[in-house]
Amino acid sequence: MLPETRLAARIYLGGAVPTAFVRHVRTIDVRSTFRRLGMSLWCLAAILIASGQIATARTLSDFLSELPPGELFAGADEYGAPAGEPPVVPVLKDGREVAYAFLNTDFVSSIGYSGKPIHIVVALDRDARVSGLRLVAHKEPIVLIGIPESRIRPVVQGYVGFDVPAFVKTENTDHEVDIISGATVTIMVIDDAILRSSIKVARRLGLGGLEPETAGEQGPVYRLKEMAAEVRDWETLLGDGSVRRLRLSVGDVNAAFKASGDAEAAARPEPGNPDDDFIDFYAADVSIATIGRSLLGDAEYRNLHAVLKPGQSAILLAGRGAYSYKGSGYVRGGVFDRFQLIQGEGSIRFRDKHYKRLGEVVAAGAPDFSEVDLFYVPDEAEFDSTRGWRIELLVQRAIGAVKRSYLTFDLPYDLPDHYMERVQVAAPTTSAKAVDRQGNAALWQRLWRDKTVEIGVLLVALALLTGIFFFQNVLVRYPRATLWVRYSFLTFTLIGIGWYANAQLSVVNVLTFTNSLLTDFSWDYFLMDPLIFILWSAVAASLLFWGRGVFCGWLCPFGALQELTNRIGRLVKIPQWRIPWGLHERLWPLKYIIFLALFGLSLYDLGFAERIAEVEPFKTAIILKFVREWPFVTFALVLLVAGLFIERFYCRYLCPLGAALAIPARLRTFEWLRRYRECGNPCHRCANDCMVQAIHPEGHINPNECLQCLHCQTLYMDDRRCPVMIQRRLKRERRQALASKSLTPASKESPGTSRPAEPQPVG
Repeated sequence: MLPETRLAARIYLGGAVPTAFVRHVRTIDVRSTFRRLGMSLWCLAAILIASGQIATARTLSDFLSELPPGELFAGADEYGAPAGEPPVVPVLKDGREVAYAFLNTDFVSSIGYSGKPIHIVVALDRDARVSGLRLVAHKEPIVLIGIPESRIRPVVQGYVGFDVPAFVKTENTDHEVDIISGATVTIMVIDDAILRSSIKVARRLGLGGLEPETAGEQGPVYRLKEMAAEVRDWETLLGDGSVRRLRLSVGDVNAAFKASGDAEAAARPEPGNPDDDFIDFYAADVSIATIGRSLLGDAEYRNLHAVLKPGQSAILLAGRGAYSYKGSGYVRGGVFDRFQLIQGEGSIRFRDKHYKRLGEVVAAGAPDFSEVDLFYVPDEAEFDSTRGWRIELLVQRAIGAVKRSYLTFDLPYDLPDHYMERVQVAAPTTSAKAVDRQGNAALWQRLWRDKTVEIGVLLVALALLTGIFFFQNVLVRYPRATLWVRYSFLTFTLIGIGWYANAQLSVVNVLTFTNSLLTDFSWDYFLMDPLIFILWSAVAASLLFWGRGVFCGWLCPFGALQELTNRIGRLVKIPQWRIPWGLHERLWPLKYIIFLALFGLSLYDLGFAERIAEVEPFKTAIILKFVREWPFVTFALVLLVAGLFIERFYCRYLCPLGAALAIPARLRTFEWLRRYRECGNPCHRCANDCMVQAIHPEGHINPNECLQCLHCQTLYMDDRRCPVMIQRRLKRERRQALASKSLTPASKESPGTSRPAEPQPVG
């Protein structure tokens, strides 16, 4: 070891550490360590690839290989050959077809609260009754972790025996849904997925007397008429069907719960007179000019059409009575879980960003409502105003401290004929499968259009951050301004990027991307979430310029939460603990070990790796905003509390995403952080002040640990705190003082000196 390196280490450690220990500490070769880590990583990948353990997207056949036929139909003993596209597999008993198994996600979208599909294998018998089913795969956080699957399985099994033709033919309006408190959205998605996919398969196979769907037999096609917008009164709109109504009295709801067979719910009837309104519920398509102008008024209708995209629709819902169709359980970023819009085989749930509260219905003669709300149908939903739709209302009844019973009631809506005209449609020239592929390919484009505002705000923020880094040498000359800029941006990151947009990057994104490269990579999948895609693109570019610090130090919502809470902790005098350098340097590798373990597991089983990735508290603290089971909330809070005493504790030692970003960050091209020759020898001011101890005792900044907070750069320019700059300032002040003194005339004569004679004028 070089003598000056050993001396620097002794200076930093106070000069009282044995030479042997210092030699052991400083002989760690960081570059060599990362090379060995990288080689280990790729060797592990090669071994797993060679052994054929890379996980691929699972199909119906994969799931059936783990599912006994007897579970889908009592007494069944084998499966037949898959038929059709998407595939349906016959379930055989003594060689005879008794049921037909399929995967719900092959036929309908079943995106849950997690943003990923819920996979259910369903079997229908010849009468189109559900003969068996199993929840086989999902990513729902509340089911994966918060609520055990032992509570979900009975809900799914409750659909055995469900009569699909009866549901279709009678338009069943009191379909009972067995909701689990705390997982309302998830259960509603499961319910919808089972029903819609079952209807599609029953129609395709002609089971239970349902007519098969055949290409070209789509029925008449209509379009909206171009007509002048009239203003009509409430009675006219209600009379011609422009506004549809569902009235449930207290007696109606009590009778429905009694008829459901739920004794506990029936034993707790709604209070009040049986003829009182439980809910008087109305719906209308206000994107139709006459209906919109009449119900909203001219000003609000103009505002509506300024927001709506071409072809997009908006629904007005209004209600009064004891029950709220909207409820109060939704939060920012949440889902309205008491109702959904259903059209054909698809369903639409509204989030708070699709919603606007109104004060009243302005049509002449309209009653007073306790709730009037406008809901924008998401542009990607492919909603058609000319086709019938219905609002499915979920009515709940408490039957215990946390237990509830649920029923559904339908409010059907068909646009009156005088708003539409029939059109002739040419015979289709493209197969349904090809159209479906085209629709999937264009879906991400519609999603990007739907988030135009959020994308614009994020791009402006990224441009601002780029300016901060490119002109950091100017900014850091003003320490107070730098501090305010940093904490303002961190606040935006936490609230805007994190809690509002839920755009928290995760090591799961890294694992999924790597897995897709090795299997069936498609850009369409990664373009589905525009904010996540933009952030990852920005992070990839920043790795080449500045390393991982741009994301970890400025764009990570959980990192921002740690730093802001630590700042508050400092203001209330919480003591700050500094980890001894020797221990600190040995704790660094923990996050790399965690990442390597997750990476290896993802190559074997991506789903299992995603479960283990709960070592990240991001989902709990940012995505779910601490609304989760207590072990996960406790874990996240423990990390935040540790961060009050040890700044950025999680980022330093445990974050696998930080480790994943640090490895490619070794390829960065530029060195932006400026250092003096005296940094580390003998001065340690920056090293002592670094919030994550990323500066080695000899003054070297470890780019794999640096969060680019710019704190050391403000010190670099500060002639009141940096010893080098202090010396320069003192020299400058002495020179200025000497120069000033030499130019200043004497104020009075010195004793013992004579004044020179005044010059005499010549001539």
